[in-house]
Amino acid sequence: MRIPPRFTLAGGVATALLSSLLLGAPATAVAAPAPGPAAVVSSTTATAADGDICYSDLPSQAHDTLRLIDAGGPFPYRQDGTVFQNRERILPAHSLGYYHEYTVKTPGVTTRGARRIVTGDAAREDYYTSDHYASFDLIDHDC
Repeated sequence: MRIPPRFTLAGGVATALLSSLLLGAPATAVAAPAPGPAAVVSSTTATAADGDICYSDLPSQAHDTLRLIDAGGPFPYRQDGTVFQNRERILPAHSLGYYHEYTVKTPGVTTRGARRIVTGDAAREDYYTSDHYASFDLIDHDC
């Protein structure tokens, strides 16, 4: 059985809200410190994956890509299987080499297009993006 990765929010907001709900205490949030010059974070990096997507809701080409990943290839593009560096910092932070990316073909497009599957090292930890890493959905393989 696959256990989805855990996502956290910066600044303790999630902890404060959960404590408030469970204990009946007033919710208070502590502001996160402002990032320094080496840690500038854009608004698109404030959250982890945007949500979940059911396997059955993926485009058929994503199913093809997932089958190729499970089979170990061969892959249509030389970049498939390369390390995904998570520069956008939308996915949970892990060491370099944890994530790998694979192309999801887009009908009518002669280039690799914008659609990708990004896999993590955890069993069945797969993310889908249709907008070239601007957002991700964790793939729920059980629906």
